[in-house]
Amino acid sequence: MKKKVVLAYSGGLDTSCAIRWLQDQYDVDVICFSAFIGEVKDRKKLEKKALVSGAKKAYILDLKEEFAREYILPSLWAHARYEGQYPLATALGRPLIAKHLARVAKLEKADYVAHGCTGKGNDQVRIEVGVRTWAPNIKIIAPLREWNFKSREEEIDYAKKHKIPVDATKASPYSIDMNIWGIAIEAGILENPWTEPPQDAYVMTRSLDKVPDQPRYIVIDFVDGVPVKLNGVKKNLVDMIESLNEIGGTYGVGRFDMIENRLVGIKSREVYEAPAAEILLRAHTELEGMVMDREFLHYKRLLSEKYAQLTYFGYWFTPLKESLDAFFQSNQKRVTGKIRMKLEKGHAVCVGRESKYSLYSEKLATYSAADAFDHKSAQGFLKMWGLPYEGLKDKE
Repeated sequence: MKKKVVLAYSGGLDTSCAIRWLQDQYDVDVICFSAFIGEVKDRKKLEKKALVSGAKKAYILDLKEEFAREYILPSLWAHARYEGQYPLATALGRPLIAKHLARVAKLEKADYVAHGCTGKGNDQVRIEVGVRTWAPNIKIIAPLREWNFKSREEEIDYAKKHKIPVDATKASPYSIDMNIWGIAIEAGILENPWTEPPQDAYVMTRSLDKVPDQPRYIVIDFVDGVPVKLNGVKKNLVDMIESLNEIGGTYGVGRFDMIENRLVGIKSREVYEAPAAEILLRAHTELEGMVMDREFLHYKRLLSEKYAQLTYFGYWFTPLKESLDAFFQSNQKRVTGKIRMKLEKGHAVCVGRESKYSLYSEKLATYSAADAFDHKSAQGFLKMWGLPYEGLKDKE
């Protein structure tokens, strides 16, 4: 009886080729597992593709709801962006994949799990650390660290030779990872940091010369930190994200082009699309800024950066990350209200805020005749505030 390997399968070039490669190199039966979190729209098509490529069985699990509630929402509350930009779409999906990869391997009594991550990428760390957290004794195979292909063009030739159905072509060799929180686009011409990404590299967002001329206003209702309505219409979290991806993408919102510091130590040029993430992160940040005090908000920024690093580095299932989750969740009861966003020419800008928990006082903030602030009290405040440094430089 042959041994079994459960392969984390995306349907892309690498994992499609990996099915045949694993069979040839390890003489194993390959079982594919796919976390259906937005990579493709047709689950049956993905399953058929896996079987045609040589898999004995395919698990295509719809995990969108779990992904949205247990991974995206906590990162939204944390305002998590790696290096201040990247909303962590791929990084958030990997621990979910690792968790269920380990579960399917146990269910199938498999001898190995395998993944399609490269030896210099971040995802190998996220997958393997996650799998070892849930199934410490299972062996892990990483075909891309072992096989002799030197380029995606060689993989494409291999796929054609073995009649493996793949979407990548030599004319369009992009590596694309997609889920409902965003898309990561790599390879090909994008590896030259001086070259502007061509329009055919983008999947979800329109170029600015093709967006509508007139701006669009949207209103997002939050209850306990959760976006629950879009323009007055109730939506569950998955529907909210998918709707904002479509709307934001129409206006070119959510494109990122950055030089990123990978955890293995190299710098890489990364192109991302994340319309819903950009809109919701900005909206939630604006609403929280209205209802929370200064000290909390300033300190949270430090913790948000750490949270993003932990997520990016594959430390999702760790005590520190779970403790930070509890901290960020602790204030969400107050993050209830409405945010009005203006979408225009690639930008999502907050233009209106409303909350019953608002700490903003127009009577204190105004410079009109309605001003209720006691300006005379500022004299004593300034005396005390500057007292520790009074005369500090006088005798230098």
